[in-house]
Formats: sequence, C-alpha cells, structure tokens
Amino acid sequence: VQLVESGGGLVQPGGSLRLSCATSGILFSIYNMGWYRQAPGKQRELVASITSAGSGRTNYADSVKGRVTMSRDNAKNTVYLQMNSLKPEDTAVYYCKADSTLQIYWGQGTQVTVSS
Repeated sequence: VQLVESGGGLVQPGGSLRLSCATSGILFSIYNMGWYRQAPGKQRELVASITSAGSGRTNYADSVKGRVTMSRDNAKNTVYLQMNSLKPEDTAVYYCKADSTLQIYWGQGTQVTVSS
C-alpha cells in the first residue's frame, strides 16, 4: 500500500497550491480520504475529508473553509487539495490518510510553507 503526496512547496501569502495524493494497493473507491496537517510543535489536525466514492461528501476545518477544496478522482485513485488564499498559519506538513474503518493508511507528507 502506498499513499504518495506531492505538490507542496514555498508560496507567498495569498498564493495557491494544489496537493495530490496518489494511492496504490488499496480499493480506493471504498476508502474515506482525508488531508491532515501538522505544524511544528502542534498536534496533527484535520484539514479536509471526503467520503468514499458512493457519496463523495466533503468536510472542512473551520480554519480553511472557503479557501480549500478537496476532490477525488476514482479513475486515478487520487485525491486533491486545492488551497487558495494561503496564509502563513497554513504552514505545515500535509498528510494524506485513507480510512476504511477497518484499515488506516498514511502518506509520508509534503511540506507547505507560506512565507514572503
């Protein structure tokens, strides 16, 4: 099983990034997917989630609501996180999570740094 995040980097405040999480080795369509982040010295927190392919409902943390959109492409076994109007407080390592309630998998994370 592999979850591979990509798309992180350094961006100025107000900028945008699109993170991707490509999965392999799982039946992607049945997994609820989530994006989490962890800033230095802080606990990992949920950024956004999307339910399995049957419904595809999204949920967002209040801190990112209106600036972030999560989506899934079941044909590519990939989830995305489009982040706009980025703020310095969005700086963190962003992790992808796959959750089937019986099994949970995490990616290795991708660094997002928002700084001028």
